[in-house]
Amino acid sequence: MSKKPINIAIIGLGFGAEFIPIYQQHPMANMYAICQRNQEKAEAIGKAFGIEKVYTDYDELLKDPDIDAVHINTPIQNHAEQSIKALKARKHVACTVPMATTVEECRQIVELTESTGLTYMMMETVVYSREFLFVKKLYQKGELGKIQFLRASHQQEMAGWPGYWEGLPPMHYATHCVGPVLALPQAQAEYVSCLGSGRIDENLIPKYGSPFAIETCHIKLKNSDLAAEVTRSLFNTARQYRESFDVYGSKKSFEWTLIEHEDSVIHTGEVPEKVKIPDYAHLLPEGIQKFTTHGVYDSDENQHLSFTQGSGHGGSHPHLVHEFLSALQEERAPYPDARESANITCVGILAHESAMEGGKIKYLPEFTLKKT
Repeated sequence: MSKKPINIAIIGLGFGAEFIPIYQQHPMANMYAICQRNQEKAEAIGKAFGIEKVYTDYDELLKDPDIDAVHINTPIQNHAEQSIKALKARKHVACTVPMATTVEECRQIVELTESTGLTYMMMETVVYSREFLFVKKLYQKGELGKIQFLRASHQQEMAGWPGYWEGLPPMHYATHCVGPVLALPQAQAEYVSCLGSGRIDENLIPKYGSPFAIETCHIKLKNSDLAAEVTRSLFNTARQYRESFDVYGSKKSFEWTLIEHEDSVIHTGEVPEKVKIPDYAHLLPEGIQKFTTHGVYDSDENQHLSFTQGSGHGGSHPHLVHEFLSALQEERAPYPDARESANITCVGILAHESAMEGGKIKYLPEFTLKKT
């Protein structure tokens, strides 16, 4: 990429609209185009944010030679197909999680990035959250000592969400808990074993053939003495919403708060201490620093549900945008790149297969591992 601003197109304007002002105010980007199937909604958002290029057909958008990169924020069943189409159209891709819903789709995306030289980044929020950045700094400074074990969970009640979520296997949407346990030690999963537990409502089971209320997976990290455990639930399980990770070190350990908005805990030896997690906006260009703690709408009349959630996901959204754009400008791989994204995503896909087979060990395919 040259050093000129990167022309960005955002696909999907529910959650995706939240990123429009971040790209508009990032010095490396030109918020060039948006795409939404509903023409009235697309034109309204385009008018609200002064975006002239408004598409209702994704295939037509990909024909635009001025678009450098697409940021995909559509329903999960569309991610792989749309990422593959974009790469074939010679566009760089940022895509919300998960990368895909099958191992084969992940393989196709990895192979396309490597044959074209294009960039793919899965926009995994937790590995750019303020909590993760806090623990990462502790680890890099040596304060945790040797990491001994990692644990993460993502528990959420999806009743009432759009129909494609109904009965979804818990581990098919596991990147928010798999991501941090692999990212902190900069490791990749070698194999997994997962058990399902409990049972969801009978009417939810037929769509995906998945009966489990909770799936819990052990992950063996490749070329490491470390293991990790992740837990995921989507239906019929009483729990406040929680995306969390815990890290156990030889000197210090970090445990995520049990109740949202309360303080997390650092254990030094056997001594616990509550800790305030700082913000990391200072790592970002000045124009987008505000988006770690504030909504991303610009005035009352332009408010949209997705615009008002900018302080969610641990303040990660501007960090994700900055990593993607920086990787393109610096001609380097982002984190997570295509292979890393596939490794994170395939952990969940294979974990569910393991649960359906009573905990059978499943090895991650070679294409998800870093080349040696």
